[in-house]
Amino acid sequence: MRQKTVPALWFAALVAACGGSGDGSRQPARASGAERAPVESTSRATSPATARPRPASASNHTGAPRVLFLGTSLTAGYGLEDPVTDAYPAVIQRMADSAKVPAFIINAGLSGETSAGALRRADWLLREKPDVFVLETGANDGLRGLNPDSTAANLRAIVAKVRAANPAAKILLVQMEAPTNLGGVYTRQFHALFGKVASEDKVTLLPFLLEGVGGIARLNQGDGIHPTPEGARIAARNIWPGLARALRR
Repeated sequence: MRQKTVPALWFAALVAACGGSGDGSRQPARASGAERAPVESTSRATSPATARPRPASASNHTGAPRVLFLGTSLTAGYGLEDPVTDAYPAVIQRMADSAKVPAFIINAGLSGETSAGALRRADWLLREKPDVFVLETGANDGLRGLNPDSTAANLRAIVAKVRAANPAAKILLVQMEAPTNLGGVYTRQFHALFGKVASEDKVTLLPFLLEGVGGIARLNQGDGIHPTPEGARIAARNIWPGLARALRR
């Protein structure tokens, strides 16, 4: 698959805001407030008037397939005034409702998490018994320049855990990219690992989450990293076609 070009200024902003180095075993910084909650339901089944982040197990009385998004701050909706409504998984819930495609979205985004952290959380999150599992991780690995082979190994281990928990679950892997300042060799290796894992482990590869968003000032918050509500809607549109196909099978 041809590598997408993302504006270098966006990656420079990521490095400036999230810089530092580390390895995959380093624990992410302790989050505050709603970011401590490892799972939050963004389903329309939750009343908009009373919706609040809540831990597993998210109640689903609709009978719709459970769709678990395991991701980073991009999935959690970091910086949004109302992530329960505006984070891209919540937007996808509304898209599914509008298209009359049954889905119960569970947002398990956590800010600052590497793929190693996602692997550590996986067993607990899989108590949600997802029918569809969407994996958005690796961005923080790329920011830290972690070994792409380690990231790939973590992705494979997460996929294996999902299959052990529910062999029938559909697994979708979101393409992520590394900062261009780390050099062409690294960024190409990082880009390629997602397609390789998807192909060899037989999971569906989704497009780059921030295609059409990264590097565009009006679509990003003041940090230049995290999408605004408008940017999150574009991210949702990047993910929705592949997810919709999985839900309709």
